[in-house]
Amino acid sequence: MPRGGTREEGGLEVKRSILSILLIGAFSTAGCANMSQTEQRTLTGAAGGAAGGAIIGAIAGNAGLGAAIGGAVGAGGGFLYGKSKEAEQRAYQQGVQEGRSGR
Repeated sequence: MPRGGTREEGGLEVKRSILSILLIGAFSTAGCANMSQTEQRTLTGAAGGAAGGAIIGAIAGNAGLGAAIGGAVGAGGGFLYGKSKEAEQRAYQQGVQEGRSGR
C-alpha cells in the first residue's frame, strides 16, 4: 500500500503502470523488423524489467522508480545476453568455415 494513500489508489497506480508499459512495448515492437537480435533482446529485457519493476515498486510505494530501475537492469541483461549469443554464432560460423576449408 502506498504511503499516504488507500489500497484502491495503489491498485490503480499498478494498473496504470502496467498499461503504460504494455502500450509502450506494443508501439516499440512495431519497428523490430529492422533491429538486430541484440537490439531486440535489449528492448525485450527493458520492457520485462520495467513491468516487473513497476509491480514491485508499486508494492513498495513508488511504481515509477521501480519501473525505471527494472527497465535499466532488464535492458542491461538483454544487451549482455544478445552479445553473448552473437559471439556464440560467430564462433559457430567460424567453425563451419574452418571445417569446410579443411576438406
